[in-house]
Amino acid sequence: MEKVVINASTSYEILLDKGLLDVSGELISRVIKPTAKACVVTDDNVDKYYGERLMKSLDKADIKAKKFVFPHGEASKNHSTLLNIYDFLAENGYTRSDFIVALGGGVVGDTAGYAAATYMRGIEFVQIPTTVVSQADSSVGGKTAVNINSGKNLVGAFHQPKLVICDTDTLKTLTPEFFSDGMAEVIKHGMIKSPELFEILSSGDINDNIVDIMRRNVSIKGQVVENDEREKGERMLLNFGHTLAHALEKYYNYTGITHGNAVAVGMSVFTHIAERRGMCKKGVGDKLDALLTKCGLPINDSAPLDKLYELSLRDKKHLSDGMNIVICSGIGKSEVIKMSVEEYKEFINS
Repeated sequence: MEKVVINASTSYEILLDKGLLDVSGELISRVIKPTAKACVVTDDNVDKYYGERLMKSLDKADIKAKKFVFPHGEASKNHSTLLNIYDFLAENGYTRSDFIVALGGGVVGDTAGYAAATYMRGIEFVQIPTTVVSQADSSVGGKTAVNINSGKNLVGAFHQPKLVICDTDTLKTLTPEFFSDGMAEVIKHGMIKSPELFEILSSGDINDNIVDIMRRNVSIKGQVVENDEREKGERMLLNFGHTLAHALEKYYNYTGITHGNAVAVGMSVFTHIAERRGMCKKGVGDKLDALLTKCGLPINDSAPLDKLYELSLRDKKHLSDGMNIVICSGIGKSEVIKMSVEEYKEFINS
């Protein structure tokens, strides 16, 4: 079993290996108070595969638990779902001494994590991510949020988990399209921080190296979080591709394009623009596109750039006096560049 320790405002472990789901109760019991009750929050898709297995593992470890299931998909990442979780917790007598277990992908982790951050002003929670993107990225670092009508992740809180358990066997039940979608965040980590990871992804068999690939990803994410937990500086690098991606998701009302596909387009478009403007080494865009294509991800979209520009100004990276965007000047080399709104418009139009 691989282990990565995150030393943020609170320290916690990320455990990675095949077959961890069935021993998750035992692993959780090591970090949670013996009398604490668990509320398992998951979606209807994940529940079919892993809900009862997790409940049995918790029961075997003498952890009392109930399960809350909501409809899968980005459209459920909202205040309606959040309020339903609050009601479920209150009606079943959950207190500040109890905890939430988020079983699922990024939508589950973000929503359940925000519920944990705010119920009774904060209770503990454990992440058990079951998708590529949640294992590689969203389960690590303590970002929790829900969407509102004006944009994605605009209401949330920083709330670090007590433990993260990554069972890479859960990735086997993903469809090829969903697996590919998650690879966008994996590629992002290689682009912003690790030429070695980028090379492994480009030249090796991803499935054969999945545990090592996930370990490298959470190590990169963990290092960035330790250096900048509250996203005031270095952590902004993790937004590479996301400025345009969030605008794309909003343009399609969170139903016409997946998050990973949107991130892939965002990374490719910004990298090629940066190349044309002399901000990025020549040829990086083509190498990025080749890896995105290998992983079954798109490199462009038909949405009008002028509309995406308008929507991206609603993103939380939009400041009162400008915009922060992330540019990779080379593979593994990234920086946050602050632009005025006019400079950003010119960048997009180029």
